[in-house]
Amino acid sequence: MTRLTLHTAESAPPASQPWIEQSVRHNGYLPNLIGVLANAPLALEAYFTLGAINARASLTLAEREVVQITAAQLHGCDFCVAGHSAVALRKAGLDAASVVALQRVAATGNARLDAVQAFTQAVIEHRGAVPDGALQAFLSVGFDQEQALEVVLGVSLASLCNFANSLAQSPVNPQLQAYRAGVLRAEHSDEPHAA
Repeated sequence: MTRLTLHTAESAPPASQPWIEQSVRHNGYLPNLIGVLANAPLALEAYFTLGAINARASLTLAEREVVQITAAQLHGCDFCVAGHSAVALRKAGLDAASVVALQRVAATGNARLDAVQAFTQAVIEHRGAVPDGALQAFLSVGFDQEQALEVVLGVSLASLCNFANSLAQSPVNPQLQAYRAGVLRAEHSDEPHAA
């Protein structure tokens, strides 16, 4: 049970309905986040608009998903941890062991992914005022200033989603249950693996 209305395509305000239809077409079901954001058509539009902008970032999809999983875990959003873990496995090509590590905010063993995770954590914990060493560690593995700001962009997107879900107390959709932190196992092998 959510604290805010969990809309369907039929119950959503008219201004939210096109976004809901787009989400159902893309996912094959209506994620509860979208049903909650439908209460505020502008918030739903902001989610889709910012998501589309974030998708154009120079960070790879895997790196962007590291930002999302890390932020969701740090913000305590089980829904977003599960949703982005599914994307990381299904679309970004990360292996289950790496995703489980990300869910624990632990090292994956991949220097670039670990740098993104550490920098995301620093951005959140220091509210952007990251220590010089944290920025230098991020830059030292080949990232640049543009990508540092793209991490901030990703944290902004994550904050909208994480905080909306936490406010609503959105349950994790059945389609995402297997990807929840503590449920997904490193030996889970039915998804594509990164090379």
